Amino acid sequence: MNSENLWVAKNRTNPGHSASFMARFANLKADGVDVDGEARFADSLVAPASRILDAGCGMGRIGGELSRRGHTVIGVDLDAELIDAARQEHPGASWRLGDLTELNIPGEQFDLIVCAGNVMAFLAPGSAPTVLTHFREHLAPQGRAVVGFGAGRGYGFPDFFADVEDAGLFVTGNFSTWQLHPFTPESDFLVALVGPESTAGYEGASTTC
Repeated sequence: MNSENLWVAKNRTNPGHSASFMARFANLKADGVDVDGEARFADSLVAPASRILDAGCGMGRIGGELSRRGHTVIGVDLDAELIDAARQEHPGASWRLGDLTELNIPGEQFDLIVCAGNVMAFLAPGSAPTVLTHFREHLAPQGRAVVGFGAGRGYGFPDFFADVEDAGLFVTGNFSTWQLHPFTPESDFLVALVGPESTAGYEGASTTC
């Protein structure tokens, strides 16, 4: 089984990949495209001045906006080029170089963990349960994680729901967009809320994947 993170693999075969990724979002923002939808959604889930982990933070697009909105944000990513950009562009948050499969921030519990931008689909194959278990370990008692990724990337939605269960978490709500459109069997994108406590939403998740 290939144990290499797929983002790392892309950078290995295309050294300009991270720079192109950053340039794409910079161009979108310059063109007036809304690039803060995930951050607005995350902000709506928590009280003011919450503690938020941006898991797979990239160049800080989401975590930086959440920091600007008054939250205490820690971002973790394994791409040093993206972490350097996050530190330069969003100095109000704490940006750390690290692999989510080894996530360990002693003494930290988060009200919300945000894992957007197809991060789950870029994980090394088979490592998602480990990452989700680390999310559970870092959630405050009433905390939640929000995970968003698209279909057709080698990591299916049914696999995700099974991995959530294996990690001791439960899906408490799922949508097909960051604007809360319903999730259906035909959806090509998933935004899932997961937490340490079961609700009726989990049964819905298992029947719509």
